[in-house]
Amino acid sequence: MIPNRDNEERRRHSTSYKPYSYYECRIPYDFVNVPMHWHSEFEINYVLRGEGDFICGNDRFRAKQGDMFVIPPNMLHAAYPGRDKELIYQALVFHPVMLGANLNDRCTIECIRPLMNGTAMIRTMVTRDAVNYGHIKACMEQIFMCVTEEVLYADLLLKSELMKLFWLLETDGERLCREDTGIDYCEIIRPALEYMIINFRENVSVVQLADLTHLSQSYFMGCFKRAVGISAIGYLAQLRINAACEYLSSTGKKISDIAFECGYGNLSNFNRQFKKITGYSPNEYRKYGTRLVNPLNLSDRDYNRGKV
Repeated sequence: MIPNRDNEERRRHSTSYKPYSYYECRIPYDFVNVPMHWHSEFEINYVLRGEGDFICGNDRFRAKQGDMFVIPPNMLHAAYPGRDKELIYQALVFHPVMLGANLNDRCTIECIRPLMNGTAMIRTMVTRDAVNYGHIKACMEQIFMCVTEEVLYADLLLKSELMKLFWLLETDGERLCREDTGIDYCEIIRPALEYMIINFRENVSVVQLADLTHLSQSYFMGCFKRAVGISAIGYLAQLRINAACEYLSSTGKKISDIAFECGYGNLSNFNRQFKKITGYSPNEYRKYGTRLVNPLNLSDRDYNRGKV
């Protein structure tokens, strides 16, 4: 999808009538990756097949089939497929009202709102070695069964299963943390991310980004790499190439026009960057689209070094 011109994801995941949205994310078949972003809703993910990297706040995880994620509101997060692998997972994005966030009982005040305002943190990844993995997995499967049925009465069960999920998280002493977790690199670089999401089509320099965060260039670059997993310039390239992929697959625009609209003043540079990130030329991507096996074509070594 083309990143929107706002300081956070503008897609509306919930309404008062239906306070959630369900997605089946098929990387790289539907899009090459899910760049770093955030929204005001909770999100839960359940990996169905494949392998890939999830970045949640300051943490980066290598996930595989059966792993799960619980992401609180406003946490920066992203997903990338592994080298030569697919990453297919279910995602439910839901408004905190599904957990009774508009109430004033002790459960809401002590358990739910701290997750919303960041005074309590969830250990986002749930793997097979978790103490109550079987119970959480069964709960997740029930939740996704509810949202895929698309019937009104299933929302009753959905609400109860979401409450049960967070009860399971609360009763597992290793799942929640209410202590200071140290430097929050995501919050430090958030102003730079906001600027890049809005202005990725323009000329953007590390100097500008460092000034926005009131940091020296070297310290900013280190914080950005710790928070996002790649360099600031690499992230900017991802925003531009993801936008280009959307244009190529959904419009008949000339490649030179797409390059210009995505922030590239030089067509040869655009072609070089596009192939470096996706593994294919723009013409190949337009021709083969979702049949591509490995659009990112990045090794773990390249990813760790921020080479994009």
